[in-house]
Amino acid sequence: MSWPRLYYCDHYAIPLPDGHKFPMRKYAMVRDLLAADGVYRFEQAAFADPAVIRLAHDPRYVNGILDGSVDRAIIRRIGFPWSEGLVRRTLASVGGSLAAASDAMEYGWGGNLAGGTHHAFYGEGSGFCVFNDIAVIIQWLRAEGRVRRVAVVDLDVHQGDGTAQIFENDGDVLTFSMHGKNNFPFRKQRSNLDIELANGTGDEEYLDLLSHALPRVFHFSPDLVIYQSGVDALETDTLGKLALTMAGLTQRDRMVLTAVREYGAPLVITLGGGYSVPLEATAEAHANTFRAALEILCGG
Repeated sequence: MSWPRLYYCDHYAIPLPDGHKFPMRKYAMVRDLLAADGVYRFEQAAFADPAVIRLAHDPRYVNGILDGSVDRAIIRRIGFPWSEGLVRRTLASVGGSLAAASDAMEYGWGGNLAGGTHHAFYGEGSGFCVFNDIAVIIQWLRAEGRVRRVAVVDLDVHQGDGTAQIFENDGDVLTFSMHGKNNFPFRKQRSNLDIELANGTGDEEYLDLLSHALPRVFHFSPDLVIYQSGVDALETDTLGKLALTMAGLTQRDRMVLTAVREYGAPLVITLGGGYSVPLEATAEAHANTFRAALEILCGG
């Protein structure tokens, strides 16, 4: 395989009502930007096997999502109306993360142009997240005997509460979340390492805190690192409440990627949140994550 290969599922759109705040079109925008660079291979993500998803989620919840019988209160907490389109998109998003994890184990890193659905708990979804692809990756690779210890670096502006809850009592998974203190979810869970940021936090303070946190991640000696690379910390983001510039966000990515390269663990990169106005800023920031990966991890 010639590097790099990225998985996508933007051809599966979730039918949403007019005025819905979730920016579905950003995924195709990111792929278009990266395609214009002319150096990436793109592959449609296959549907994840529900049996694999059940390794990380309550089987009753998984079945309820698949057949539409899930409790309406859970659907409201997810924030998407149930539809066959939602099921297809969700299965493909998780499938892309699983494929990226396979690439990471074989080639050193893998990327999914979706995923990062870190608000999904063991028994229910939340915050635009149906199944937690990060948790599914971890439980699948451990069931296969391919990894034992996994570190999650979650830099979405919203705490990775679902991931933290799923692995709260699991000594072989380190969860690190750096997020807005006064932002969703308002009831935080307990990660192994939580760094809470005040509204308006900018580049200098953010990058300083991150530089001191990353050594703690690698002191854990993970066999795999999963990077949830949400870009809603941008100052243009309507839901983020932080003040990172595009240059600061790119430096964030470079800091994480360089640390992973120096440590030497396989890396999975997923997307996460991004709600900028204009949306082009979100797409550019997501694309920059994979451009930095190409440079730092592939030497190109």
